[in-house]
Amino acid sequence: MNRPMNRSMSATTPSSVLETEHRDLAEAFTAFVRRELVPLAAELPEDGGLPPAELRAYVRRRSAKLGFYAGDHPEELGGSGMPFSAVVMLHHAAGRSGCPLAPYALAGSDGPSPLLRRGTEQQIERYLKPLVRGEATRCLALTEPNAGSDAFHLTTTARRDAGGGWVLSGRKTFVSNAGHADFVIVVARAVDGDGKDLGPTAFVTGMDTPRLRIGQRYEGMSGEELYELVLDEVRLPADAVVGGAAGVGAALGNGIDSLSRGRLVVAAMCNGIAEHALELGIAYARERKAFGERIGAYQHVQEHLVSSRAEVEAAKLLTLACARLVDDGVETPENAALAKLTSSETAVRVVDRALQVHGATGWVRGHPLEFLYRYVRMMTIIEGTSEIQKVIVARAMGLG
Repeated sequence: MNRPMNRSMSATTPSSVLETEHRDLAEAFTAFVRRELVPLAAELPEDGGLPPAELRAYVRRRSAKLGFYAGDHPEELGGSGMPFSAVVMLHHAAGRSGCPLAPYALAGSDGPSPLLRRGTEQQIERYLKPLVRGEATRCLALTEPNAGSDAFHLTTTARRDAGGGWVLSGRKTFVSNAGHADFVIVVARAVDGDGKDLGPTAFVTGMDTPRLRIGQRYEGMSGEELYELVLDEVRLPADAVVGGAAGVGAALGNGIDSLSRGRLVVAAMCNGIAEHALELGIAYARERKAFGERIGAYQHVQEHLVSSRAEVEAAKLLTLACARLVDDGVETPENAALAKLTSSETAVRVVDRALQVHGATGWVRGHPLEFLYRYVRMMTIIEGTSEIQKVIVARAMGLG
């Protein structure tokens, strides 16, 4: 993602529907990326590692000041009040830009924070407003070591104590951003004082909370940092429950709501990445010669690029259609699952084909496609694996 895209390629002009809807907003964001983030990214090492935390923090704050970072949040909280379809377009533009700093200019992949949709006034003031301004970051501790895709199969418990507070015990794994987050949302199974199961419940607390510590650190294929969180009888007050008293036992329904939007955001980013990879493939096929011909004249190369073009266009339109439904108040999980499944699998195929067109040139460490090949693979795993998305769609079809 270190190489700027070539905008002169008419063969990869976005669909007209994507050009007209929120076009000015997407163009303003793209201009910001080119003007301010591309020069900063040029100073990064070409090994495709994670940008320094200080640089990521600067990008967040700068983007928030311009109104992009948490654009779907209300203006009174520091956002821009954008419709969700506009947010999807921004994530598409970030992926298409080819700039490794662009994704950090937009709020994370879980869509509107659960604090916005369910948080109390105190939680919104203390945690959400700094998040929207880009002055704070958070992490979500949901996945457990023995659960994986079965995210709500929880062994982490929150036991209500005699004073009405909670004591959290357990371990969470694959927690993104935990090493740099200011606060965390932890999902645990709430248990009453008499042992009664109250259901999955979300809690919010600072990362400096006593007896909450970071355990093992993992590094993903493309440099992402993931962490284990250990909760060793962490004591939290009653008001740490996201949504207050009404939030006890409500994390499953609220989580599905947030996950659906997050999956559409991932789908949009995948579409942008795929489009960027396609542009790189087309440019190389037009320039590279073999046996006296530009390789783009050979049918096998054309097959790679034309098939990619068709799949990318279809994935973009599906994602935008689902985002429009969200704006209309329709947030069925199968819509987001279908878009995320289609876009993530498409992105993997398109990046693979673009690398094949480049041959050894694209395989060499430091080439944008070499990084994308490692980076895009996680998209079929995060926010629910492709297999989980298929289960969701199959059940909606009455098959399970």
